[in-house]
Amino acid sequence: MIRVVLPAHLRTLAGLEGEVCCAPLAETIEGVLDALEDRYPVLRGTIRDHASKARRPFIRFFACEEDLSHEPVEGLLPDAVRQGREPLIVLGAIAGG
Repeated sequence: MIRVVLPAHLRTLAGLEGEVCCAPLAETIEGVLDALEDRYPVLRGTIRDHASKARRPFIRFFACEEDLSHEPVEGLLPDAVRQGREPLIVLGAIAGG
């Protein structure tokens, strides 16, 4: 199973605690997000745009200490994530000054 760590505000919105497990066939970021949105419809539009499916500007994806935010969403996740050893981390970025 793919493990996903969501930011606190999205866990609260979806009524979740801790990590979320997604379908084992979700081997891409796109597949993980599809599975999350199917399982938790309240998350639709929070991580990516409804129409374009593009990542929201202040949302980032990390796995295995790498920033995957600008990688193609249809590309395979790292082996450690696909095998459930490491989570895919969805992080809400903070900006300001």
